[in-house]
Amino acid sequence: MTYSPKTIGISAAVITVAIWTSFIVVARYMALRSLTPIDIVFCRIFGASLVLIPWGFFLVRKQRAAGAGLPDWLGISPLSFKITALVGLFGGVGYSVFAYSGFLFAPAAHASVLLPGTLPLMTALFSVWFLGETINRQRSLGLLLILLGGVLVGGVSIWKGLQDGGNVWIGDVLFLTASTCWASYTVLCRKYSLGAVPATVAVICFCAVFFLPSYIVFIASGILKSKLLTAPIQEIAFQTVWQGMGSVVISGITFTKMIQYFGPIRSTMITALVPGLSALAAVVFLNEPLSFNLLLGLFLVTIGIVVGVRAAAKHA
Repeated sequence: MTYSPKTIGISAAVITVAIWTSFIVVARYMALRSLTPIDIVFCRIFGASLVLIPWGFFLVRKQRAAGAGLPDWLGISPLSFKITALVGLFGGVGYSVFAYSGFLFAPAAHASVLLPGTLPLMTALFSVWFLGETINRQRSLGLLLILLGGVLVGGVSIWKGLQDGGNVWIGDVLFLTASTCWASYTVLCRKYSLGAVPATVAVICFCAVFFLPSYIVFIASGILKSKLLTAPIQEIAFQTVWQGMGSVVISGITFTKMIQYFGPIRSTMITALVPGLSALAAVVFLNEPLSFNLLLGLFLVTIGIVVGVRAAAKHA
């Protein structure tokens, strides 16, 4: 049975938004259960490695057979060691460790604003600094709205934390750091003109070679604490499949398919649904409250994304 490009594109968009939205809610829920954040990162990388390492091996063999003379690394990453290390450090280890650690301290609604919500702002800033891109007036307005939304959420929690000693602000800082890591990964992909599949494979190859052994050594030496051996096997299996194969592999493929059909501009507008949907899902499934400043911050971030993307569309 064959499907039309429209059907594939719409299906890919629905799956991508669903996975990105549920990632925030599921990560918050699971962060409060048996496994530590580093354990979850291990499950994410291990699960993705089961699919992407063989895929990388195939891509490298195909690349070598074509005789293009393109560099690869260890026969499993289709990119050079330098690029593999850069995208793996920011898009793999950095993003995962900071994001999952943030869920220990801050609610999912905060992640909705500070992870996907502030990503366009951080990406735009890095694009100006490192790629020499310019920002027109309308796009600047969109980025300003995103900044204001982030300040309303993160700034307020930091202020409250300083006043009453709460720890939510720690999670907000970790979310912003994770967003910065992913923005760096995005700019690196632009700078080196990386395809989605080779870049994703390279990220996991770097993580598999450097993070997984380091995790085992640090746990064995007692530097890090792990609950992997005492956690329920069902929880470990779920994290391996959902975080590794779902969040990394499936959403990576569907995001690429979405871009192929809708284009990068409309695709970004579609993913602008994620902050609002994930915040509402956190209310429904996690019973998290939505304060006025959080609602206003979420509104400003969503509007800022739409305004910024529309401005980019006019100049595309």
